[in-house]
Amino acid sequence: MRRRVEAASTRGDSGMTAIEFVLLTPVLFFMIFATVQFALYFFADHVAQAAAQAGARKARATADEQPGAWRGEAQDVVDSYIQQLGPQLVLGPNVKMLQPEQNKVGVEITARVPTVFPGLNLTVHAQSVGPVERFVKEGEN
Repeated sequence: MRRRVEAASTRGDSGMTAIEFVLLTPVLFFMIFATVQFALYFFADHVAQAAAQAGARKARATADEQPGAWRGEAQDVVDSYIQQLGPQLVLGPNVKMLQPEQNKVGVEITARVPTVFPGLNLTVHAQSVGPVERFVKEGEN
């Protein structure tokens, strides 16, 4: 008699696994895609920040020697970094050279990030500013 009760209870749960799978699969896919989207955004942010820092280093080193030419050199460094690290991650970068004020120069980058979800618009913003390096010969002020 006990055997019949067990058989009846297992027959009643025969479709539950398939229903649970159907209900939980979209949640699982959403979590996977959200993780991928977060990784894309995180890496694109790091690429933009690295490019801004490299451009600012170049600007700081050359702004005193070449008052007008530092912008082009810093832009070249930023473009090179983006091409090397993530040309498919940093889309349509808008690079702006920050005007030298109070003896500081910098680079600001704003760019779009590729998205996994349709209709989602994500952007990254990176900025790096530092003092202009001035090399003075010994005995000069």
